[in-house]
Amino acid sequence: MLSQITFFLQTLGELASLTGRAFIALVTPKYEIGLWLRQMEYLGVRSLPVAAITTLFTGMVLALQTAYGLPELGVKYYIGTVVSKTLTRELGPVLVALIVGGRIGSGMTAELGTMKVTEQIDALRSMATDPVKKLVAPKLAATLLMVPALTILGDAIGIFGGLLIGVYQLHLPLGVYVNDVTSNLTLSDILSGVGKSFFFAYFIAIIGCYNGLKAQGGADGVGRATTNTVVWTAIVVLVSDFFLTKLFVLFEG
Repeated sequence: MLSQITFFLQTLGELASLTGRAFIALVTPKYEIGLWLRQMEYLGVRSLPVAAITTLFTGMVLALQTAYGLPELGVKYYIGTVVSKTLTRELGPVLVALIVGGRIGSGMTAELGTMKVTEQIDALRSMATDPVKKLVAPKLAATLLMVPALTILGDAIGIFGGLLIGVYQLHLPLGVYVNDVTSNLTLSDILSGVGKSFFFAYFIAIIGCYNGLKAQGGADGVGRATTNTVVWTAIVVLVSDFFLTKLFVLFEG
């Protein structure tokens, strides 16, 4: 038990150290803009299809469940409110973080882990190049920018999915749905979800990079590190979502 606590505290310390070094590298010249843009394209743009599919069908399911699950309450005409608020505050940022985070986090770990076990990272150090600035900082910057952007796009696509179900299956007038969304969706709803996504993006990037840099033992070690990234990213996102929700509700109150 004591050894597990020691290992946990040691891991937290190493994560904090990596976080500090990465953020210092982000604001210290020279800026690796080219690397940042390539990472944004790889981590963000290529993740758009999976984020869009996930949020589109989530919005459609929300609309269906709301209309058919609670018909006696007459919620059919409030589907826009249910879909938009649920997506922007909760499901949008969480689902994007889980689905996209699993993809990009595992990719970071696999890339850095392969470089670690093949001693490419040691080669960078021997050439007086900081691996954190060259490898970790661009991934962190791209994730912090692209995950919130994907969350906003996912929210919009999910609301559109609810519109499709509301109009074409539930025969709700288009104007009623649009007016319901625009009248009841507030800026605080949007900012709450986007604010969460910044925290989720940090967790995804730092866990993915940390596990990659700590990988050892050849291909098997990289595989284990990648699995750990997917598992721990999901756990941290779900646990932190609870505390972030309480925090944002406290601020709004």
